[in-house]
Amino acid sequence: MLSARLTRQLVRFNGRVVLQQSRNYADAAPASQLLLTFASPNQAFYSKQNVKQVDVPSFSGNFGILPSHVPTIAVIKPGIVTVYEEDGTTSKYFASSGNISVNADSTVQILAEEACPLDQLDAQAAREGLEKANQQVTSASSDEAKAEAQAAAECYEEIIKATN
Repeated sequence: MLSARLTRQLVRFNGRVVLQQSRNYADAAPASQLLLTFASPNQAFYSKQNVKQVDVPSFSGNFGILPSHVPTIAVIKPGIVTVYEEDGTTSKYFASSGNISVNADSTVQILAEEACPLDQLDAQAAREGLEKANQQVTSASSDEAKAEAQAAAECYEEIIKATN
């Protein structure tokens, strides 16, 4: 029985053995639940809790995760993480950055550098932070300082979008 979603095959090419990877469907029945763990260094929002769906912002695009999602590892970009609860309600959180891993057993781990419920964001403070970050971008004396200020500005822009 083939249980791995990614298999390896040895292929002979011009007398040399080459490792070839191919994606296959799982033989097991689809999972009926999605177990979410979502935390930041300061707070755990979910710990192996059953949810219907999770939507996350990533640098490769926003995507939704349902049970039996293909295993994935992605980097979170600043934006809204939406969790669709079993009872039909939705919970929204702002995540500044971090990573997400989706496993073959329908478990999901979201580890955010910073995250908070959407209703705890302050739009005015974000506008002030954006103004300060933009000033730091123009006055940066090194490439590192400029990159840090640009990352802060991007995060503030996403907070402003999230609060509107």
